[in-house]
Amino acid sequence: MNFLKVCLWAALTALFMSSAMAQGYPNRPIRLLVGYVPGATGPDFSARTVAPKLSQILGQPVVVENRPGAGGTIATGMVVNAPADGYTLLLGETGQLEIAPFVYKSLPYKTLTDLTPIGMMTDGAGIVLVANTKTTAIRSIPDLIREAKAAPGKLSYGTAGIGSIHHLLMESFKDGTGIDVMHVPYKGGGQALPAFLAGDVPILVAAYQTVAPHVKAGSAVVLGATGGARLPALPDIPSLSEFVKGYNMESQLGILGPANMPPEIVEKLSRALKATLESPDVRETLSAEGTRPIRWTSPEDYRQIIGDNLKKFERAVRLANVQPQ
Repeated sequence: MNFLKVCLWAALTALFMSSAMAQGYPNRPIRLLVGYVPGATGPDFSARTVAPKLSQILGQPVVVENRPGAGGTIATGMVVNAPADGYTLLLGETGQLEIAPFVYKSLPYKTLTDLTPIGMMTDGAGIVLVANTKTTAIRSIPDLIREAKAAPGKLSYGTAGIGSIHHLLMESFKDGTGIDVMHVPYKGGGQALPAFLAGDVPILVAAYQTVAPHVKAGSAVVLGATGGARLPALPDIPSLSEFVKGYNMESQLGILGPANMPPEIVEKLSRALKATLESPDVRETLSAEGTRPIRWTSPEDYRQIIGDNLKKFERAVRLANVQPQ
């Protein structure tokens, strides 16, 4: 009986402390870790767009910290190992959350058990297939499919590397259409884009923001978008889902914290994120390129999306025959 009383007392004490912590939260600055270098697009851009409004709503500074390396997994590991008090958060994206578990042998975390989803922010990164207008006559997805089937294995496409989302989404598209196109991986987008512009590969898979200047200049043409729907910025460009039923290989951005965060803190952060994404100035900034649709979700829905994506990208990694490193 005494043992049971001790257990009950401990449980009630923990519950009281958790509730008290949540009531006073936040009372100091919050760190928002980004696993990539500072830049004008992508996760860093999104983090720095939402941080000021989150700070205003929560009444404490939300400080963006860049901890790049290993495809975003270093920052993720830091959040996993941080106290579950809501003061260390992650701006997470598909690569580190849903692809990394299948391409790294010794990943220091399990996405669904070692992290607490707080809410999704954006659905899609505006990844597109583009063709070099000087080195190929391909101007559409039907052109691409037709040429690839006429000469299997002859056509090539470039990406930011083996196991990148760009690689996986193209391999899934190849599987869905039955085409044979050779993959040419580069060490990051910084090498892939110049190689594409130089004519080393006729097709490139990249974020639209990266290739937009070259599309506008006429040296590249967008063939298709990789999400489940057409991009707002490119309403006349088809989605690959129009050629492969159910195809959607876009990435999402969201905010997560360490495992076992107090539910009250998760709820407070979730509400603050929702209000932030509903703010007109934040929406305008995030939507400026028209390639990253804003989509808030509850913590529960975000967890479900991550779980579904883990299954999808596990299959994509197998299709691409990526060997874990």
